[in-house]
This record gives sequence, structure tokens and C-alpha cells, in this order.
Amino acid sequence: MNRRDFLKQTSALSAGIALTPSLFTEAKPIKKFGIQLYSVRDLMPKDAKGTMKKLAEMGYTQFESYGGPDFLWGMSPKECKTFLGDMGVKMVSTHFDMNKDLDKNIERGAEAGLKYMLCPYLGPQKTIDEWKKKADLFNQVGEKVTNAGMKFGYHNHDYSFKPLEGQIPHEVLLANTDPKKVMFELDLCWIVAAGQDAVEHFKKYGKRYELVHIKDMVKDSSGKVTQKDLGQGSIDFVTILKAAKKAGVKYYLVEQEQYPGASIDSIKVDADWMKQLSI
Repeated sequence: MNRRDFLKQTSALSAGIALTPSLFTEAKPIKKFGIQLYSVRDLMPKDAKGTMKKLAEMGYTQFESYGGPDFLWGMSPKECKTFLGDMGVKMVSTHFDMNKDLDKNIERGAEAGLKYMLCPYLGPQKTIDEWKKKADLFNQVGEKVTNAGMKFGYHNHDYSFKPLEGQIPHEVLLANTDPKKVMFELDLCWIVAAGQDAVEHFKKYGKRYELVHIKDMVKDSSGKVTQKDLGQGSIDFVTILKAAKKAGVKYYLVEQEQYPGASIDSIKVDADWMKQLSI
């Protein structure tokens, strides 16, 4: 090969690389990650502040609370914000009961500096029309939360991804909610457990998601799901989270509800796994 031919081929190769940068994008660690406090639900009611300090020491810098006795754990909004801020932690979101003290909880969430308030559970609905009614409710609640300066969203379980009347209920929620009022938090364990393709889902609906729940699991031949410490299950998180990142997901939150031993030990394993994760 003479010099002229070599330069032509080199230029062509360089052009090809320039056209396909995604193939060569370097994976980077997730700088910040958080935890759904329900993961240590056995400890939070006994010693909320002490438990949150332990989580911060493990490397969790973002907390998502849950209904519990009080999603601010006995603290005023200002006190909670200061307490967490002194540890370098921010409470970014909470799961809450839409049917109890809605206006009061929205006000307290806004005062505490939360970004999101989320419906954690609906339960399986019997018909698609019932799912559409839930979508209408989401739009109503979402308007109130949005007017308070936060965002309202829904956290899925597996049942919303199981076909009903020829449709996927979760997609019905997506289609019938206003993106300006309702966003979604994708639980990666449950979408995979339902047999759906999380990567394809992000490609199609990614703009509606701002948070994800990261929890691992194995599924036996009967379909029974058993949750595992991160990295010890069967979910391909690297591939899925790359799709989540590309879609614009902002918060990566660990959640675990089953443990081989003590919950706090599993949560430490999860934190260490998150620290070595690159996507």
C-alpha cells in the first residue's frame, strides 16, 4: 500500500469514528446515588437520625423517604433540611399517601426542599378503564404538586407491566397523563420481573422518567421473584442504566426489600456496588 492509499483509508476510518461516537463513549462512575429509606424500614422508626447518619457514612448522598409515621421523621421541614444538609445529604423525594392530608403533605414537602412526591402503589386494577381513572387522579394531584414547585410521579410494581385487555397498564398511564404534571420513577426490578424490556421502554418513554429504583433479583422457573443484594442477582444493570442515562434519568436510588441477613448489611453491600458501577 502506498502512502496516498494509506492516507485515504485512514481518513475514511476517522470519518467513520466521528459518525459513531456512542460506540466509543467511555463509561463513567455515577457520581451521586441515593437510597429509598424503606430499605431500612426496620430501623427508621426506632432511630431515624442515627440510621440516616449510617447511610450517609456509606456514601448515600440522596434520600427518598416514605410514608411511614411521617416522611420527615418527626422533624420540621426546616430541621430536616438542615440535619441532612449538615451531612452532605439531600432528601430529593418521598413516597406518600395521596389519600391522606394531601395539601398538608405537599406544603411540608415543598418547605423541606423536596423535588418529587411520588405515589408508591396503586394495586392491580381490574380493567383498563380503571387505570384511566387513576391517570385522571394523577393529573389532578400532579397539578397541585406542580403548583407547589415540585413534581409528582408514580412508582411502578410488576402488575402495571402485565398485559390487561390487550394493553400494558403502565403505558396507559403514560398515554393518559400530562407530562407537565406527571412524571415516573421506574423500578428496574419490577419491570424486568414482569418480563418487559427495560432498555426498549427507556427508548420509547425515557423522557417521562427522572428517577429509577435499583434493586436486584432472581426469578425461578415458577416465576417467583427473590430480591438479592446488588450484583448477586440476574439483572443486567449496566446495559439498562446506560439506557436510563441516555434518556435523561437524574437520580439513581437503591431499594431493597428482602435480605439474606440484616438490612443494614445488605445496604452496605449495595453502596459498595454502586461505587464501582460505571455506565
